[in-house]
Amino acid sequence: MESNNLPLIKSAFGEDFYWGVSTAAYQIEGAHEAEGKGASIWDVFSGTKGKVKLNHNGNLACDFFNRYPDDLQLMQSLHIPNFRFSLSWPRLLPQGYGSVSQTGLAYYNRLIDHCLELGITPWVTLYHWDLPHALEKLGGWTNRKVIDWFQEYAALCVKHFGDRVKHWMVLNEPMVFTGAGYFLGVHAPGRRGFGSFVPAVHHAALCQAIGGRTIRSLQPEATIGTTFSCSHIEPLRSTEKDERAARRVDALLNRLFMEPALGLGYPLQDLKFMRRIEKYMLPGDVDLLPFNFDFIGVQNYTREVVKHSFWTPFLQANLVPARKRNVPYTLMNWEVYPQSIYHILHQFSQYPNMPKLIVTENGAAFPDQLLDGQVHDPKRVAFLQQYLQQVLRAKAEGVPVTGYFVWSFVDNFEWAEGYDPRFGLVHVDYETQQRTIKSSGFWYRDFLKGEATVAAE
Repeated sequence: MESNNLPLIKSAFGEDFYWGVSTAAYQIEGAHEAEGKGASIWDVFSGTKGKVKLNHNGNLACDFFNRYPDDLQLMQSLHIPNFRFSLSWPRLLPQGYGSVSQTGLAYYNRLIDHCLELGITPWVTLYHWDLPHALEKLGGWTNRKVIDWFQEYAALCVKHFGDRVKHWMVLNEPMVFTGAGYFLGVHAPGRRGFGSFVPAVHHAALCQAIGGRTIRSLQPEATIGTTFSCSHIEPLRSTEKDERAARRVDALLNRLFMEPALGLGYPLQDLKFMRRIEKYMLPGDVDLLPFNFDFIGVQNYTREVVKHSFWTPFLQANLVPARKRNVPYTLMNWEVYPQSIYHILHQFSQYPNMPKLIVTENGAAFPDQLLDGQVHDPKRVAFLQQYLQQVLRAKAEGVPVTGYFVWSFVDNFEWAEGYDPRFGLVHVDYETQQRTIKSSGFWYRDFLKGEATVAAE
C-alpha cells in the first residue's frame, strides 16, 4: 500500500486537528413517539413490512434519548473531544413547520449542555434523513415548499442552540437520501423513478445553500459545513467506454451536489440525462445554489470499480461488486481500500476555492462477537489505522484536511440493513442495551491520548 513515511501518531496531524465520533438521531435515539415527537419518514418506512432487513426499526434503537448521560460519560472516558450528532426535525417540529415542541427543545438543550459539561464539543447536523412524515405527505423533497420548511427549521435550531453550538453541518449525504429514497426506493420514503429524484435533487441542493445562509445570518461566527458521501471511482479496464462510464458515475456520486455548492452548477456535461433538472430551476436559482462553506464534510468508506453497461438506463454503467473482484470487503459489501480516502481528499482539494476538508465519517462494519464481556475487532482497528495513514499522507502533501470523525460511536440502526451491520467503537446489546467498549474503542482512546503509535508502512 502506498503510504507516507510518517508514523501514525496523533501529534503528526497537528494540534488544531479535530478528532471525534459521529452518530445520527434516528439511528440511536429511539423514543420514536416520546413527548409529542412527530413521525418521520423512517418511522413509517421501517414500520412497513419488508422495507428493512428482518423488519427491524428504529423505535428503540440504542435508547440514546434516555441513556445519553451514560453514553456521553463513556465518550469522555475514551478521551473523545468532539461529538457529531443530528437533530431530529420531527422531534422539534412534529408537523415539519409551525407548532414547536417545547419538550423537543428541552431534550436537545439537555444533550448539548451535558456535552459541554463533560468537555465534549457538539457538532450538529441539521438534517440526517429523518424528514417529518407530515411533510412527505405534502411531497417531501419533491415539493419546492421544502425550502421554506427547511429554512424555518434551520432558523429554529440556530436560535435555540446557537449560543452553545458553534459547528454546524447542513445536510448529511444528499446524494444518498435523494438517490436511495427518491429514485431507487430502498430508503425512506421509498419512492422510485426520475419524476421524484430530479426535483428532490434540486430542492436539496437549494436547501444545502439556503441552510448555510440561514445559519450565517443568525450566527455570523459559526463554523458551517455540509457533508457528502464520496467514493473513489476507477474504471474496470483502460478502455474508452469504461473510462467514460467511470466519469459519469463520479459525476453522479461525487460531483452532483458539490459543484453547485461551489458555484460551478450541476455537472450536466457528464450527466446528460440530468438535463431535465432545468425544468425545476426558477429564475434566480443559479445564484441561490452556491454558499461559501467553512468546511466540506468528506464521508468515505470505499472505492467503486465501474464498467460500461449498454443496458443500464441513463448511466450506461455498472458497479462491479467487491466480492466479484476477489478483494477484501466489509459486512456492507464495501471494498476495504484505504487509498480511496487519499484519492478523494486530493480530488476535492483540486476545486478552486475549496474550503477546509474534514472527514466527518469513516469506519467499517465487521462481524463483531461479544465473548466473555469483550469484543475483539482487529479488522476494524486495522481499517482505522490504514485509512488514517492515508489521511495523514494527503495532509502531508498539502491537502487542507483538518479533522477526522469515526463512524460510529455506538452500534446502531443501519437504515435498510437494520441492526445487522455494526459500525461502532462501542458494542450495543440491543436486548439489554448493555454497552461494551470494543478493542477499536480502546485503540482510539489510546491514540487520542498520544499513546498509540503505528509505524509507517
